Amino acid sequence: MDFVFQVLSNTRKIFKGIIEDNTLEDLNKIPAGFNNNIIWNIGHVLVTEQLLAYKLSGLESSLSDEMINNYRKGSKPSHPLSQEAVNEIKDLLSATISQTKTDYDNGVFEDYTSYTVSTTGNTLRHIDDALQFIAVHEGLHYGYILALFKAIKA
Repeated sequence: MDFVFQVLSNTRKIFKGIIEDNTLEDLNKIPAGFNNNIIWNIGHVLVTEQLLAYKLSGLESSLSDEMINNYRKGSKPSHPLSQEAVNEIKDLLSATISQTKTDYDNGVFEDYTSYTVSTTGNTLRHIDDALQFIAVHEGLHYGYILALFKAIKA
């Protein structure tokens, strides 16, 4: 799983760069034809990783219930985020995936409740399945972010 964690770490660095290299206005902008924005997508990958890895393993997430509710599947931005909220998401990018790797290496993920992913129909049966899907999921949202950039800059 070292490779999967390397991919996730690199993807998180890309997301951090996106936050650092763009204005708060651009991060919050919802272009015509879209129902979310760049920063929502980045918050969503944080929440999804925590839900798929921790919650389905019967463990507590390190994220607040409010954050989970704001970025979980089926949610959308309700208001523009402040710089402080964006900075919190940025800081969580590396902290959460680093903690997940530490917990994985320490054998914390013992149990897992099977979950069928609605987007692909794949069933996650253990933490290794979840981590592999998380990498795919973050890649999908990176692509979505690139589409948002194109719409914003048009």
